This record gives sequence, C-alpha cells and structure tokens, in this order.
Amino acid sequence: MIQSDYLKENPFLFSFVPMFYMVWADAILTPSEILKIRELIEQQAWITQKERTFLLSHLDPQNPPSPGQLKEWLFEIRRVSQDLTPQMKRSLVDIGIELARLNARNQDDKTLEAARAPLTDIEEALGILSREAAFHLRSQERTTQTGGQQTEASFDLNKMSELLDGKNRVVIRKVKTILSDPEFEYYRGESTAEYREQVLKWCQYLADQGFGGMAYPEAFGGQDDMASYFAIMETLSYHDLSMVIKFGVQFGLWGMSVYFLGTEKHHQQYLKDIGTLKLPGCFAMTETGHGSNVKGIETTATYHHKTKTLVINTPHHGAGKEYIGNAAVHGQMATVFAKLIIDEVDYGVNAFVVPLRDSDGHTVSGVIIEDCGHKMGLNGVDNGRIWFDEVVIPVENMLDKFASIDADGKFKSPITSDNRRFFTMLGTLVGGRIGIPRSGLSAMKTGLTIAIRYGDTRRQFGPENGSEVPILNYRTHQRRLMPLLAESYAIHFSLQYLTNRFLSRSEEDMQEIEAMAAGLKSFATWRTTHALQECREACGGKGYLSENRIDRLKNDTDVYTTFEGDNTVLMQLVAKSRLSEFKKEFSDINLFGVLSYVASQAKTSLSEMNPLTVRNTDPEHLLDFEFYLNAFRYRERDILTSAARRIKKHLDNGMDSFDAFNQTQYHMVNVGFAYIERLILEQFIAQVKKTEDEGCKMILTKLCQLFALSQMEKNKGWYLEHDYMAGVKTKAIRKMINQLCLEVRENAVPLVNTFEIPESCLAAPIAMK
Repeated sequence: MIQSDYLKENPFLFSFVPMFYMVWADAILTPSEILKIRELIEQQAWITQKERTFLLSHLDPQNPPSPGQLKEWLFEIRRVSQDLTPQMKRSLVDIGIELARLNARNQDDKTLEAARAPLTDIEEALGILSREAAFHLRSQERTTQTGGQQTEASFDLNKMSELLDGKNRVVIRKVKTILSDPEFEYYRGESTAEYREQVLKWCQYLADQGFGGMAYPEAFGGQDDMASYFAIMETLSYHDLSMVIKFGVQFGLWGMSVYFLGTEKHHQQYLKDIGTLKLPGCFAMTETGHGSNVKGIETTATYHHKTKTLVINTPHHGAGKEYIGNAAVHGQMATVFAKLIIDEVDYGVNAFVVPLRDSDGHTVSGVIIEDCGHKMGLNGVDNGRIWFDEVVIPVENMLDKFASIDADGKFKSPITSDNRRFFTMLGTLVGGRIGIPRSGLSAMKTGLTIAIRYGDTRRQFGPENGSEVPILNYRTHQRRLMPLLAESYAIHFSLQYLTNRFLSRSEEDMQEIEAMAAGLKSFATWRTTHALQECREACGGKGYLSENRIDRLKNDTDVYTTFEGDNTVLMQLVAKSRLSEFKKEFSDINLFGVLSYVASQAKTSLSEMNPLTVRNTDPEHLLDFEFYLNAFRYRERDILTSAARRIKKHLDNGMDSFDAFNQTQYHMVNVGFAYIERLILEQFIAQVKKTEDEGCKMILTKLCQLFALSQMEKNKGWYLEHDYMAGVKTKAIRKMINQLCLEVRENAVPLVNTFEIPESCLAAPIAMK
C-alpha cells in the first residue's frame, strides 16, 4: 500500500493506513469488519469511485497484505506517532490524518480535516481496539478461593493450549477469531426457514475466508491441506452445530466425494465452485429401506450406449434417498450412489453427479424432493428426501476414479473384485468418521467448560456457621465431572493420532485405519452424549435453561451416534476387522510360533494373575502406566479370543456365517470397546511421555491415571469375573479415583480454559468469566 504510486498521487488516503493495519494485524479480516468498512467507505462522498475501488481492493480475506506490507504500514505509523501527543496516539484517526499530512506536503488541511468525521465514524463503528483488549484479557486467568479447595493452575495454560492445538494452532486461532465476530451471533429465532438461511450465510462467510476448499488442490482454489480442514471442522464445532454439519455436507461429503471419487475432468468442472459455495450440493447415499446397508441400495443408473447417457431412477418409494443434508432447500447437485446397470448386468454401487435444481432453485425434471421436517436438533440443516424419475445425465457425470464406462460402452475398473472396489470406494470417504467425533468432542468440551466453571462459582450448603461451599468441592460433583474431563483429553489425543494416521496412510494401512475410525467415532460420540447429560444435571435447573446452551448441545449431537454409521453397527465392523487380523496372525505363523504364543500367554497369566498382583493395592502399583497397559491388553485379547471361539463353535455346528455373527453380536460390540479403550490409553500414555513441559506433564499424568482407573472401574465386573482382580483391589481403585478427582478438581477450571473456547461461542451466562 505504501509503495503504491496511486497512493502517492492521492496522499490523503494515507489516513486509512492505521485502521487497515489494525484490522489486518492478526491476519484476519472478519465478515462484519468487511461489511462495515465497505458500507462506510461507500457512503463517503469525499472519496471518488476510483479511490473507493482502491481502498476496497484491500478487503479480500483470501488475499491479505504480505508481511512486508504490514511492516511498511507499521513503520509509517511509528514514524509519525513519535511527534504526537499521548492523547492523539490513542486515536487511529489522529495518527492517520498526521500520516496523510506528512505525505501530502502541499495538501490543503481543510481536505484532511473534512475526513476526520467520517474516519471517526468508521473507527467507532468497527470498535477496532476492542479486539486487542479482548485478546489481552483472555490471557488473564481467574483464581478463586473456594472453601476448602483452591482453583489455581499448576501448569502453563498457554503451553497446554499449544500442545492441544499442535501444528494447526495458527488456523485454529484464525477460526476462533472469525467465530468471535458479531456476524456469527447465534440465531435465537423460532423460524426454521430463517435459521437455515442464517446457517447458509455463515457457511458463505467461511467459504469467503478460504476454509471451505482448504483440503482441495491449489489448482482448484484450495490449499491441499486436509489437516487444517479437520482442525477447522473441530473448531467450528464450538459454535452452532447446524453450521458445522452444513459446512461438512457441502465441503466434506459433497466436495470430497467429487475430489476422491472423481477424476481431473470432475475436479476442473466442480471443485472451485464447491469450495466457494457457488455450487451447493448433497451427498445422496442413504436410502429409506437400506440405511446402513449401502451395498443393498436400490437406486439404479442405467447406461444407454446409443446416447452416451445414464438414467437415474428410484424403483419404488422405499428406495428414495433419505435424510440428505442440503437437499430440502439449497442443493443444486448431488453425488448419488446407485447400482450401475449396463446391458441388464448389475455392476454394483457407483457414484454419479446428478443435478437437483437450477440456479434459481427450481427442481429439474424428474427430481422429486420433500423436506424431512422438524428434527430433534440441527434444524438449521435442510435435510430432505429425494426420488428420481428417469433423470438423464451424460456418461461424463459418472465419478470414475475406480470404475468407468469405455468408448465401447463396456464396464472398466482397475479393481477386479466387486467387493474390493466397493470397500475401496467407501474407504476414501472415511474422513467423515474422523470429522464427526472431533466435532462431538468440541461439544463435549463446551458442556464441560460450562458445567465446571459453574460448579466452581455456584455455592451450596457448607459447615455450620461457615461460608457456603462451591458445588465443585463436593465429592459427588467431582465424581461426575472429573473423569469426563480426563476422558475429553484422552479422546483428544487419540483423535489426533487417528487423524495423523489417516493423513499419512498407505493402502496397507487402510483396513486398520477404517476400523480405528469406526471405533473412535462410536466411542467418542457415545461419550459425548453421556457427558452432556451429566453436565446438564450437574448444572441443575440452570442447565435446563436454553440460555445456557446445554439443551442445544445435547439435541444437536444426539444424531452423531447414528450418522456416518450407526455406532452399534460400526463397533461390529471393528470387531470383524479385529477377528480378521487375529485369524491372519495365526495363519501366518508355524507350529513353533503357536507354541511361542501359548507360552507368552501362560507367562502373562503367571505375572499378572498371581495372588499378589491380583490383590495388590499399593498406590505405586495403582498409579503405574504399565499396570494399566497390561490390564487393558489382557482384557482385549481375552474378549477377542472368546468371540473367535464362540463363532467357530457355531460354524462347526453347521450354522451359516450370518447367523453365527448374529448370535455373537453382543460379544462383538465388546471386542470393539476393548480395542478402542486400549488404543485410547496407549495414545494418552504416549502423549504424556513425550510432553516436555513439567507442569503440563504432571497434570496430564493425573488425567491419564484418572482415565485408566475410571475405565477399569466401569469394567470391574469383567475383571472380577475373570479373576484378574480381587475385590480388595477394585475397592482400592475406587478410593484412588476419589483422590485423583480431588487433585484434578484444583486444576479443573484452568484445564477447560485451555480449550480457549471463545466467550461468544460459549455464550452461557452461568459460565462467563
């Protein structure tokens, strides 16, 4: 800006430099700032149209000033501010006018003074200095004397926040700043139609910031940064979850299906418009009659070689696409999953881009759409049902990365097996099962922040003639919330691990990653549902008030347990994956390997299940990571081998495989739980060991111990039944949990504050700082 010849020819425009520097100082220009500056600049009669265009060109959030430009602006501001009075230094307008006067030399002072009033209007309307002040205040942590226990941090909150954010800290802070903007004030009306439009507007603001296309290649307007996309989704989930799901449907399910299942021609045609929200779309997989059974869907895509077209058709009402986000109002196109039929031969489920509406919002011929209506939550998302009546599309609309139709009208695929092709296609979309638990975790963190802050200040009862005591000091309250706080940290680190595994995946890793994603999605979303109920009850009647937001968090996340896969079904998929690995392990080893395995199991039994270990109640033992790992791994392996034996017994007795699995479903779910609990523990311990800051390491150690012992207490019936622990040991574990809850409670408020949830997103009167 300073180097611009145009600016030098119009030096009074230097008066805008201080304000432009302030709004760009954190590299973020929020939607309300853009709207307000545009509005006020366009109102100024003293600015010519050419000057107005020049100023507005510096308000594009996707083309921020370079670091060099910011340095130049700051240099100019400092140069002129040295000659100003302390009073003038507090006014960006005074600094700007002096900067313009310095560069104008022969400029008429009347022109500059005439600019003072409109510039002051802009400064006051923006409240520019408030963001800097809020940032400063955010770093000040509250400490309270709390009748018997003191709330104070034993660790550096900034270091813990950096540890939680990891490599994505910059984009996470940017998203939090955007969410704190007044344009993202929560919708509080009752109209579903208005709510849906508000959610669409928010998504457009996010697209304008470049968040929507973040994971797409740079050639199509993105940054090829999937890690940041996941971080954006998780951070947005501190705000309105309808917005999050709408964002995920548009840029994740719709956009990623085109990206991962399509080829270059589809990327060229659609990705940029999807990332900017110019082309709103849907992901039409689920059908009314075949919810979780994607392979059984009945929509057809029949190829006609003469016209080089495909006809998309819904054979009967029950085969309609159900619960499709973006379909009821806004979607213009959809990735439709249908059975490909060529010359009356069924080539299995494939994906096709199918138009739904024109740009004016009118449905295209042959497409019938119904609104799903009011839901338990997420009513800012326009879910719809879709039926197709002989809708014709060109053959080029087939997403053909894994299967295609050649020039002769023949089916082609680099993957010979129908089954393998189907699961490879679905495997590319596993990102949804990473995004959903990360979103649910943010809701869990929000609920815990509200409940723990409230519990730290809400006083009730107390000793005779003494002060009332904060309810967070009561053992029952600590028992309800502290294990959940530990669990939120445990899930956080395991989801970080899953995300990193997914981002660096190889083809050989995919089966394990898919099982991990299915299991963590199930565990995390189930725990989110449980945690939010506990948070509601822990806040009493205040938690029941809508103003404190727990009702919205509960209602909006409830469906997380059944979409992107029903949790119970997913846990069975996890178990099948573990069983196949178990079978492979034994098929790959010889007789000596089997004998070695049996010997190692016997050794484990001798070391872990001897009378001394079974009854060991020493604190050092109960707080030992090795004890936890042994217990979790033993339980996982025993449940897995037990399930394998049960299935084999049924098969040996002549039962077919479907009935054999059906008879052991309950055990299969337990296989999934045991595997995921062990995985989460391992990743929590790994994080503790690699944490360098001693203060953070100490409190993370306590949280990890509390998580592990709480899981053991939950499963104590199993451990007692299998003689892995004696009753005296499970009682000692209960006492140790009580002690850890007491110790964690002192850091509870700082621990939730390290989530750095923007106060405007938290928005619960009982939890405001």
